[in-house]
Amino acid sequence: MARVGEINRLRWEDVNLDARFVILYTRKKQGGHLTPRKIPMTQKLYEVLKSRYDKRDASKPWVFWHRYWSRKNGCFVEGPFDDRKKLMKRLCEKAGVRYFRFHPLRHAGASLMDGSNVPLGAIQRILGHENRKTTEIYLHSIGDMERDAIAVFERARKKSRSDSHTEKNRGYS
Repeated sequence: MARVGEINRLRWEDVNLDARFVILYTRKKQGGHLTPRKIPMTQKLYEVLKSRYDKRDASKPWVFWHRYWSRKNGCFVEGPFDDRKKLMKRLCEKAGVRYFRFHPLRHAGASLMDGSNVPLGAIQRILGHENRKTTEIYLHSIGDMERDAIAVFERARKKSRSDSHTEKNRGYS
């Protein structure tokens, strides 16, 4: 659930495969310095990063890098990605879903954790939000709470109507 810029900036020195965490850096304020946060890896992330590490070009510090033609410099340049728009287009096509950008994955992850009763403070730290209100915006499940409440009401109403208000339950035959 990292920001795309955090992933693109990721260097091997910020990946600890033994302790299974990554250090992500983000700019908290406009023009500010990069602020680190330590995030534990999922098993899948560990497997992907371990595989990439085993196959890496040791002369490149970035986890995700590419070689591209720089119009500005008039030559090929190697460096981290700026954007992953083409990657997301290919992944969406492969999955057979409508195209979406990288950022909604942060919202989805936050909502999944919230739906599994992960404390808001933990979600906030994982996402790298300074303000708790920012994290609450991400939690799409907040809107689902009202739907869930109505569903509970509907079940209770149907049970109440069928169990307590029938002629049989009132002693009528």
